[in-house]
Amino acid sequence: CELGIPFVMGTTGGDRAKLLPMVAQSANCAVIAPNMAKQIVGFQATMKYMSENFPNLFKGYKLRIIESHQAGKADTSGTAKAMVEQADGSPGIFNLLGVPFKKDQIEIIRDPEIQRFKLGIPGEHLSGHGWHTYILHSEDGTVHFEFTHNVNGRDIYALGTIDAILFLAEKVKQRVKGRVFSMIDVISE
Repeated sequence: CELGIPFVMGTTGGDRAKLLPMVAQSANCAVIAPNMAKQIVGFQATMKYMSENFPNLFKGYKLRIIESHQAGKADTSGTAKAMVEQADGSPGIFNLLGVPFKKDQIEIIRDPEIQRFKLGIPGEHLSGHGWHTYILHSEDGTVHFEFTHNVNGRDIYALGTIDAILFLAEKVKQRVKGRVFSMIDVISE
C-alpha cells in the first residue's frame, strides 16, 4: 500500500483487521480472498444464499465436516472454517442453516497413509490437494445430504488468481482506489 502497488492476496493468513483499512486508506485497490478457486467460491456463495434465504433449513440435522490437505498444512482449512464461522467470528453458513457446529469440530486429515488408502487421494497429489466433505444427517437417520469438493493439484487456484489479476487490472484502468475486492466480485463480473 505504501508503494501504491495493487495486489492480489489469496490466503487465510494475514491480519484482516489491519489489512482492509490499510487498503481503504491508500491509493491502492486489491483482491483479498481466502480461496482463489472460483468454483469453490461459487459453491460457498450458493450455500450462503441458501442460509440467508432458507434459515434453519437443516435444523435438527447433525453435521460432519472432513477436510484433507497436504501434510505440510499446519492449520485447519480456511474453506472449511468459512462454512461454520465468518471471518468476524459470527455464525457461518451451516450455523445459519440451523446446525450448531464449531470450527474445532472439523475433522482434519494430514496423514498421507490415511489420505491415500482410506480417502483414495491419488499418490501424485498427496503433496498438493484440498478435499472437503460436508455431511448432514437427519435426527432419525433417514435423510442424508453430502456436499463434496475435491481438488487435486493447484491449477484451480492459479487459474482463479489469474482471473483476479485481470479483474484488478480493469479496476486499475478505471482508476479505482482504496477498495478491497473479493473473489465474489471477481466471479460476479
